[in-house]
Amino acid sequence: MTLATATRERTTTWMVALALGIVYVVWGSTYLAIRLMVEDMPPFASAGSRYLAATAIMAALLSLKSGWRTLAITRAEFAGCALLGVLLPAGGNGLVTVAERHGAPSGIAALLVAAVPLWVVCYRFAAGDRPSRRTLSGVLLGFAGLAYLIASTGFGGHVKVTACLIIVVATLCWSFGSWFQARLALPSDPFVTTTYEMLTCGAVLLAGGLVGGERISVHSYTGSSWLAWGYLVTFGTVVAFSAYVWVLSNAPISLVATYAYVNPVVAVFLGWLIVSEPLTWPILIGGAVVVGAVAIVVGSERPASVQAKDSSQARCRSENLP
Repeated sequence: MTLATATRERTTTWMVALALGIVYVVWGSTYLAIRLMVEDMPPFASAGSRYLAATAIMAALLSLKSGWRTLAITRAEFAGCALLGVLLPAGGNGLVTVAERHGAPSGIAALLVAAVPLWVVCYRFAAGDRPSRRTLSGVLLGFAGLAYLIASTGFGGHVKVTACLIIVVATLCWSFGSWFQARLALPSDPFVTTTYEMLTCGAVLLAGGLVGGERISVHSYTGSSWLAWGYLVTFGTVVAFSAYVWVLSNAPISLVATYAYVNPVVAVFLGWLIVSEPLTWPILIGGAVVVGAVAIVVGSERPASVQAKDSSQARCRSENLP
C-alpha cells in the first residue's frame, strides 16, 4: 500500500465517521427541535413551511451544481414522488409534529418512530414474504416493548395516549411508504426525489393547516421556535440528508443502518438534558426493548449477497428523512 493510498483511506474513514456522526446526532435531535418549534407555532403550518423552505434550498443547490435540467422528471416520476411525499414526510413527520404539539415528549416520539423497521417487516409478511425466525422474533419483541412503553407512560402516566396513537399512525404511514417505494417510478437521483417529496409534503401540510383553522402570524412566535424551525430546515433536512446520501455510498449498509437505533437514544438523552423530559424506569425499560428489537431486525435483515448489498446502496431511499 502506497502512502497516498493509506492517506486516502484514513481520510475516507474520518469522513465516514463525521458523516455518520451528523446522521446520528442531527436526526436524533430533530425530535427535540420539533418540540421546541411547536411550543407556539401551529403544527401543520410550521412543518409545511419547513419542508417548502428546504425544497427551495435543495432545488437551488441542485441547480447550481448540475443546472436546472437536473430537476426535470416525468409525470410518472412526479406521481411517485408525490405519493411518497404524502406517506413519508407528511403522513410520517407531519403527524409526529402534531403529536408533539399535543404533549408527546420528544424522547417518547423517537422511541415509537424507531419501530418503523418492525412495521416494514409486517407489510412484507402480508405481501407474502417470509422473513427469518430471528427477524420475526425481533418484531414480536419490539411490539411487546411498544405496548409496554405506551401502557406505562400513557395509561395513568405523564403522556396522553392519544398523542402516542397519533405517532403509531405516523409510523404506519412511514413504514408503508418505505415498503412501497420500490414499486414506484422515481428519479434516479435521490436528491431530486427528495426535493419533489418535500414540495408535495409542504403543500399538503400547509393546506391541512388552513383547513384546520391554523393561521400563520410571523411576529407572534418566540425566538426559540424560530431557531428550532431554522435548524430543522437547514441541519435536520439539507445537511443531515446530504451526509446520509454520502455515507450510504461510502460505507457498508450494515453500518449506515445503525442510525435506526442510535437516533432514539440520542433523542431521549437530549430531551432529558435540555428540556428535562422525565426519564423513568418504564421509559428506560420499554425503550431499551424497542431499540434492542430494532437492532435485531436490522442485523438479521442485512443483505446476504453482494448483489443485494449493491442494490441497497445504489438506490438511496429518502424514507429515512426525519
